[in-house]
Amino acid sequence: MYSDPIELVVQPADDGLAVRTVLQKRLGVSRRLLTRLKRTEAGLTVNGRRAFTSDRVSAGDRIALRMEAEAADDVLPQEMPLSILHEDPHLLVLDKPAGIVVHPTKGHYVNTLANGVVHHWLKHGKAHRFRPVHRLDKDTSGVIAVAKNAYVHQQLAEQMKRGRIGKRYIAYVRGAPSPADGTIDAPIDRDPAAPHLRIVTPDGYPSVTHYRTEAVYGGGRAAKVSLTLETGRTHQIRVHMRHIGCPLIADELYGGHGAGDPDWLAAAVKSAGRQALHAAELELTHPMTGERMIFASPLPDDLLRLERLLKSLDDRES
Repeated sequence: MYSDPIELVVQPADDGLAVRTVLQKRLGVSRRLLTRLKRTEAGLTVNGRRAFTSDRVSAGDRIALRMEAEAADDVLPQEMPLSILHEDPHLLVLDKPAGIVVHPTKGHYVNTLANGVVHHWLKHGKAHRFRPVHRLDKDTSGVIAVAKNAYVHQQLAEQMKRGRIGKRYIAYVRGAPSPADGTIDAPIDRDPAAPHLRIVTPDGYPSVTHYRTEAVYGGGRAAKVSLTLETGRTHQIRVHMRHIGCPLIADELYGGHGAGDPDWLAAAVKSAGRQALHAAELELTHPMTGERMIFASPLPDDLLRLERLLKSLDDRES
């Protein structure tokens, strides 16, 4: 079984070039993927006939790439409801709920987004390896993209590396950022005392977060913040917001609540039930069409409830 083909018509400017040159020039195909195509029986064809990467092509020739459908990395198919924002032969974009892990880990083989996606594909007669373009923490909700083949994943990973994928998040935080809008440029690395945590440290990896305060509640006791990332470090938003004194509400790892919380915060933590962070928008260029696409996820019910509770702080102030 093969994945859906990727096709390219040779342009006059590429007349006489080798297949490998055209694929690298027009599609940015990596050497690794070229090697894989050469080893696949029907991996590379020109005008319907098997071709080699060294073959010369003429203007108007149709090059097709076909990759063998891959096993799903031992991901067990599991039926679950999926909120699909977009799906085509090459790309799947989902609205992930909070409380769902993206990919199976050791000792956690089921009830992940990967299990549900693999089941969805198999149900429709397709076999793809689960290739998330980026990750969301278990308790972060919102938009996540999954590539259906190695080429699309490679291209989107390159976009990510070059900062051409835009991600916007909404967070509800303790306190109000000062200044209200700004940039946090603070390196992040593992906490040597607790490797599952991240900290701001001068020797860490460059990490940049831009933020804009959208609303302030209760005279500065809490705020709603919109954030965009230049980098994609693990827990970046959570670490950076704590760094400026505004940890995410209900963030158990990074100071979002604790013993002695005031009543309003205890109520907010109970209302959220998880760190108050939502991946609201994802912007990317589709590797196959070149179209710039924006995918949006509305705030889920738990964060809408939290927002109503925070707005009520203003009523108490008046």
